[in-house]
Amino acid sequence: MTIIFTNHALEQAELRGTNEVEMTVAIEQGEEIPAKKSRFMRRKNFEFNATWQGKPYQIKQVAPVFVRENEKIVVITVYTFYF
Repeated sequence: MTIIFTNHALEQAELRGTNEVEMTVAIEQGEEIPAKKSRFMRRKNFEFNATWQGKPYQIKQVAPVFVRENEKIVVITVYTFYF
């Protein structure tokens, strides 16, 4: 399936420390979890071992929220969590 990123999703990705590659991997390989409003969310943990906003973290979880439209996946937004 083709993955399309909305401008909002790309803006949020930059603000939250992720990118299109990580979002794509999360969609293709991640665990699906419930989302609101007939949307889907997949989450995947990535090894991080770096600093985010002044604090060190080992893991970054990337969780894109998307809808399926015909033969496309449209990413609406993305969340990131650091552990």
